[in-house]
Amino acid sequence: MALNLVWLKRDLRLSDHQALFTAAQNGNPVLLLYCFEPSALRDNHSSLRHFKFISESLLDIKNRVPDGALYCAYGECIDVIEQIHQMVGISGLFSHQEIGLAYTFKRDKQVANWCKLKNVPWHEFPQGAVIRGLKNRVDWDKNWQKTMRDELIDVEIESTQFFTENQMFNRHLDLLSFVRVQNKEAFQLGGEGVGWQVLNSFFDSRGKSYAYSLSSPDKATEHCSRLSTYLAWGNLSLRQVYQEVLKNWNKPHWRKSLVAFTSRLHWHCHFIQKFESECDIEFRCVNRAYENMPRVTGEEAKIRLEAWKSGNTGIPMIDACMRSLIATGYLNFRMRAMLVSFLCHHLSLDWRAGVAHLARLFLDFEPGIHYSQFQMQAGVTGINTIRIYNPVKQGEDKDPEGLFVKKWVPELSEIPAPLVHSPWNLTEMEQMMFGIELGVDYPMPIVDLKESYTKAQELLWQWKNRDDVAREAKRVLSIHVR
Repeated sequence: MALNLVWLKRDLRLSDHQALFTAAQNGNPVLLLYCFEPSALRDNHSSLRHFKFISESLLDIKNRVPDGALYCAYGECIDVIEQIHQMVGISGLFSHQEIGLAYTFKRDKQVANWCKLKNVPWHEFPQGAVIRGLKNRVDWDKNWQKTMRDELIDVEIESTQFFTENQMFNRHLDLLSFVRVQNKEAFQLGGEGVGWQVLNSFFDSRGKSYAYSLSSPDKATEHCSRLSTYLAWGNLSLRQVYQEVLKNWNKPHWRKSLVAFTSRLHWHCHFIQKFESECDIEFRCVNRAYENMPRVTGEEAKIRLEAWKSGNTGIPMIDACMRSLIATGYLNFRMRAMLVSFLCHHLSLDWRAGVAHLARLFLDFEPGIHYSQFQMQAGVTGINTIRIYNPVKQGEDKDPEGLFVKKWVPELSEIPAPLVHSPWNLTEMEQMMFGIELGVDYPMPIVDLKESYTKAQELLWQWKNRDDVAREAKRVLSIHVR
């Protein structure tokens, strides 16, 4: 008997799952498939932390469906589904519309051609409220609201007829090979069940202080939703999260936090939609007129980039953020923006030099949000406010006691605030008092912040006022602004 194949990608859950729900309706047995593709393992956006989270998510699914109903295969998707089709027959392929990178888009086109050749219908369903191939934003907000308020699409797992004979296939991958990886990093665990625990804890207590804590790198760890990873890999649907907001809308003293949180749920689809509408911004500036903006290159660029990537720039707030991200896979939004601003403005490097590095570090890497936000913070869209973050001021404002910096840059743990945010101002006597020798125990700043700020400001405003940037900005606005 031919089966209905549900191809899991960035939708690693069983509830509110349109592809699974539809596949379960027509009587054919359902097989869940996830492919660990060599092309994905090789891609420079990918890292072990991603595949560990994916594997944990798949183990959660595996524990909730009959034995053999989930097939985790190692191989390119086109080869895996060809083998399934040859051995069993595929009646229909079901998946969501992944808003991915160039290599996943290429793969999807290959799968579409295969389906056409084999006469296998491929049923694809939207990712959140993102509209495939959209060229303008007319009525986009109405569609978002409708999608978020629509009834959840849940399948009854117990009554679903699953295909459970996946032992006949020969491309099995042991999920525990990723999960067993021993590390000291404090990564979030994957899985729909864990995602719901995090969601419930947010609305139980953590989220009450959301609006007052989201800019602090330390407080955000506790009071931000921490749902971005579960949304990025599809352990939860955006609709599920939004409808939980509606259920809690009238909680006393929560309104400001819920308004702020809801706006970010809206931004989630907005930025992914930008990437869907112009996916080649993976390789080029949103505003093409910025392609020739002068950047530091050569050996100096390599030195600056390595210092930024390793958290050894001599700027405490930058280094603390990067080291925290390396260790945990998480950083709040403002500090992410500051890292990009420092790379592109203070270090004067091309945004493409660091975009894949942060993608590998972010446990919640979501291509659409990542590329849209990265370029916005880099100042190469021509339509957004230019923001050049001062990392010393960010430290003094958002980490006034220096607790975050001292945790992640222990070399500076004896220096009191606010001096810990600008240790290069310490006299030789103060360095002796606090037991640190700058340039030996902790590097001197890789750039002079005042000088780099002035240069970046002059360059960015000069560029934004150019005629070619303004012409491109009009084109960008016509596509991406509601």
